[in-house]
This record gives sequence, structure tokens and C-alpha cells, in this order.
Amino acid sequence: MDQDIVIVGDWGTSRLRLWLRQGKSVIHRRDGPGVSALTDSPEKTFLDLVGDWREAGPTGALLCGMVGSRIGWKEAPYAACPAGPAEVADKALRFAADGLPITLVPGLSCANPLGGPDVMRGEETQVFGALALDGALRAGRRLLVLPGTHNKWTVVEDGRIMGFVTAPVGETFALLKQHSTLAAGGGSQADGSAEGFAKGLARIAEHGAARLPHLMFETRSRQLLEGLSPADAMGFLSGLLVGADVAAARDWFGPMDAVTVIGAGALSDLYVQALGQVHVDATVVDGDAAVLAGLSTISRSQQK
Repeated sequence: MDQDIVIVGDWGTSRLRLWLRQGKSVIHRRDGPGVSALTDSPEKTFLDLVGDWREAGPTGALLCGMVGSRIGWKEAPYAACPAGPAEVADKALRFAADGLPITLVPGLSCANPLGGPDVMRGEETQVFGALALDGALRAGRRLLVLPGTHNKWTVVEDGRIMGFVTAPVGETFALLKQHSTLAAGGGSQADGSAEGFAKGLARIAEHGAARLPHLMFETRSRQLLEGLSPADAMGFLSGLLVGADVAAARDWFGPMDAVTVIGAGALSDLYVQALGQVHVDATVVDGDAAVLAGLSTISRSQQK
């Protein structure tokens, strides 16, 4: 079984990542549109993308992410926290597409630290992957954050996901940048600067996350009265949002000695910087590596 050729993938809202694997080796990788950008049905899109791969004789496909949501291919009901890979594998949705067995990872639900309902799809796979890549994370209580459109602060105890809380930081930043007066005057076209980001973090550190709504307008007023550049303004707004997210997480989860950041690129670096400012050590696990390791973990669990 370990040397079977399989298709695995993370199909989220904004992008699709597919890998053709044999055992632990990746033979090919292919990217595609997220479920919110499809022009054809999910089934046709998937089969078109993997058409030539089927010549290699894959035994099936295992997919995580929003592909298993109501806006995806088919809805896979959530597994409830606390949960490990076995509980997630047990809730997986299985069907066939043009004769190819398809398995959709279900995602997780919980009551978050604020007492409200919360859900994730795809992040649970990355968390299990991070645990597989770093065995030390499987012992004791650990806190992980997955930055993105919808950030997920996730508590793990002895290898099981106990709960999480979502903050739509990336989505909020994108909406404000594109559609608010805060970015008027060219900010919507600017990438955030490191200097602006540091200034935003400092303002949150000075006044606290509860002042976020009032501090956000400084993104505009500082441009008008202090000559803040569009790039610095967008960095400032990003620093406010990320800094407030980190500050709130500290309130909810208590003292944090270390946090594992799952992701890649600039956004993960921003969270490392924000955590460092409040004297929390941060270790980064690559998002792609975490997805692949997590899908392997779930696959092994469903074979037991």
C-alpha cells in the first residue's frame, strides 16, 4: 500500500494544489482554481486536471479543504473536536468520479474560546502534518496558528486537536484595502511596507487590541496629515490587524512560550515578527510540506 500511486490535494477557496505521489515521493504537482473561481463543475475541473495522471494508474484521490464544503464538490460533515487523524478519517466522504475513488477530508467543528461555533476545512490536515513532521508537537499542550484568509489559532494536546478560534484577518485586510476609504489615494495598489507594519504593531502594543477600530482610521488620517505613503499605510493597517490578532490570542490562551506557525512566505514572516514583539518564540512549518504529511497521516488512519 505504501508504494501505491495516489492523487492528493488541498482544494481551498482561492486555489487548488494537487500532487501525484508514489509512497513518499512526489511525481508531479499541478495547481488549479479554487472552488470560488470555478467555471466548470468541480468534478469536470478535477478530472480535466488529472487526466494524463491517470495513465500512471492511481488507486484513488484524497482531497482536503473547501472541496468538502457546501460550496465545493460534495459536502463532508464535520468531525467534532477533540479529534485526531482517526476521527477525521472515520468521517471522510467517499465516492467515485469516472471510476476513480475519491475521498474528501471532512474538516472539524468546535465551540471556540468565546463560546461560539467554529469550523475549519483543510487546516486540520496541515496541523496533523505539522505533528508528523515534528514529533515534539505531539506531546503535551501546543498552540499553532495558520495565517491566511481566515486565521486559525489551534490548541493541540497529545496529538489531538482540542479546539480553535478563527480570525478573518486576511479577508478583512483585503476588503479594507480594496473597498474602504482607508486606502484612498493609491493604497489599494500598494504593497505594505515593513516600516509601516512595525508602526502598526507598535500602536497595538501601546493601546491594546480593544482599540483596534479606533486605531484603524489612522491609516487614513496619517496619510492626510503626516504624509504617510500608500505603502506605509497598508503596512500600518496590516500591522494593526496582525498585532491585534496576536494580542487577543494571548488573552484567550494565556501565557505562550512558543507558537508553531504553519504556512509560507511573507504572511508567516509577519506573524513571526508579531509574536517576537510580545516575546513569544515562533517556529515555521512549511504549508505545502504540512499538507502532504497530513494527507499521508489521514490516509494511514483510514486504512487501519
